[in-house]
Amino acid sequence: MERLQVPVGHGLSLDVTAVGPPDGDVVLLLHGFPQTSWSWRGVWPALVDAGFRVLAPDQRGYSPGARPEGVEPYAMPHLVTDVCCVLDAVGAETAHVVGHDWGAGIAWQVAARHPERVRTLTAVSVPHPAAFAQALRTDPDQRRRSQYMKDWLDPGAEAGLLDGQLERVFDGIPAVDAAHYLPVLREPGVLTKALGYYRAQSREDLVGLQPIAAPTLHVWSDADPALGPVATYATAEHVVGPYRLVVLEGVSHWVPEEAADALAALLLEHLH
Repeated sequence: MERLQVPVGHGLSLDVTAVGPPDGDVVLLLHGFPQTSWSWRGVWPALVDAGFRVLAPDQRGYSPGARPEGVEPYAMPHLVTDVCCVLDAVGAETAHVVGHDWGAGIAWQVAARHPERVRTLTAVSVPHPAAFAQALRTDPDQRRRSQYMKDWLDPGAEAGLLDGQLERVFDGIPAVDAAHYLPVLREPGVLTKALGYYRAQSREDLVGLQPIAAPTLHVWSDADPALGPVATYATAEHVVGPYRLVVLEGVSHWVPEEAADALAALLLEHLH
């Protein structure tokens, strides 16, 4: 296992965990909120055993070398550029891109805006951004599930999260994983940076999105309190390449941690 420092511009650099043979096909694993690359530790051994080169960055806001101040640095164009910088740093023209939660949101954007870089796409939990936006407009269930996103736009949200709410956010996640994430989020300023992803969201994120041409695996868990079925099943409308939806029954939002073996097996089917 290696820890790489990857420059992403403006003096920032991401910590990237790299495992597997250097000449293997690259699998890029993008974590979500409020996790780190640690979330993939139960998934990547199977990928490495199959000969893949796995890259798992701690994304901006989480990597100590990439914690810019303000909200704008966490806007989607910067998050997409970070992905391209990681691939460029290892000389990978293309990669199998896998994302969970916010990582999935970024992965959808990369596949839509830089299709030449994406061999396959795997989106875990989060639907296509246009399907999600439509559900927020039309589906009362999804609006209810997503109320937390509005709550976290409040500048005072950090205080409540740091005063015990984070532990409730991690409801259902294995204790060993929560014990790894919580100290990172309690480092000065990190939670504000992580919430910057929500605060920097814009309708502009949907402008110019092309249908997804890459072979796409969408994994959704039916016990996810944040993401409902309407946007999940509408996602197929935004993929023109081969598409497969897999529903994990009884699994919470924390798929990489809670169902690592099942997710790894699905990835191995999809990537070959």
